[in-house]
Amino acid sequence: MKFMPLYKNVVWGGNRIKDLGFDYSPLPNCGELWALSSVEGRESVVANGFLAENTINEVLEVYMGELVGERNYEHFGNTFPVLIKIIDSADRLSVQVHPDDKLARERGMECGKTEMWYVMQTDEDSTIVDGFATSLTPDEYGKALELGKLEHLLNTVVPQPGDCYFIPAGRVHALGKGLMVAEVQQTSDCTYRIYDYNRPDANGRLRQLHTAEALAALDFGAAKNVKTDYNYRINSTVELVNDPHFVTSLIALDKPMRKDFSQLDSFVAYLCVEGLAAVKTLDEIVPVHAGECVLVPAVANTVELYQDGPAKLLEIYVDPAQWDGVEGSHAHDFDWLAEFTSAPSGRN
Repeated sequence: MKFMPLYKNVVWGGNRIKDLGFDYSPLPNCGELWALSSVEGRESVVANGFLAENTINEVLEVYMGELVGERNYEHFGNTFPVLIKIIDSADRLSVQVHPDDKLARERGMECGKTEMWYVMQTDEDSTIVDGFATSLTPDEYGKALELGKLEHLLNTVVPQPGDCYFIPAGRVHALGKGLMVAEVQQTSDCTYRIYDYNRPDANGRLRQLHTAEALAALDFGAAKNVKTDYNYRINSTVELVNDPHFVTSLIALDKPMRKDFSQLDSFVAYLCVEGLAAVKTLDEIVPVHAGECVLVPAVANTVELYQDGPAKLLEIYVDPAQWDGVEGSHAHDFDWLAEFTSAPSGRN
């Protein structure tokens, strides 16, 4: 299944997402493109096939474990477990933190919010806040916040395209300006905004802060070596994140690839982050360009990946073995696909 994009206009949003081939007019900007979401009120709608015009939630209610995996369905029920976005930050995002699963459930939410960023584009002066530079006590943090000196305590890094950052729940973080990133996260829209640079919203008002709510969520330890180390390889599945909440890998293609998922009890989502690609499974082939997402159901044992020139995909799934014991579109010319009528030569 392929999905219709959901667009979000925000005070810090830019206009790079339209360069990927999306039309979000009449919005003045698009800070977030939600490529796959089951968040209540912002559910993705299927764009192709016999399920077109159904939401992901409606499909999940009917197909259950056939869609997400039997054990995943037992664990997550009718909530699709990941939310996949493209973020375009023309300005700095607020300094924020997300609760973990335990705290979120204590506060009446289904789950917390662990996430990751894969950097697609940067400007020369782009930065990312990822954790505290040194370990703090809650009192030291509170004093710095009161005096307006929180920025001095933050761990700031300079990202490059292709970098990956894993942001566990509880870690203070913020995207800087001039960035486009792919974000994979738990299905939660809970954000505690700590500091927003005294920036007014479109109506001239300061945005709400969640100082008290954030206090119990924060990890006050120092963040070290925050960038994910990985060995970039062409036509291979290169793991970026292996976490109970999601597993994400990077696949850079310059030739077709076949993958075997017969032993995996999970859906597999592919988010295109560069170039033109296509995903074939269950005798159906679906083209994607950067920013588009394809969902492969758990009943599919094999997947074939194609490309028109170099292309990059993020591969995302939830491995039920990882959480055992844990709480809780724009038209493109895809005529090049016609030649792929037989099995691909590559295998991984």
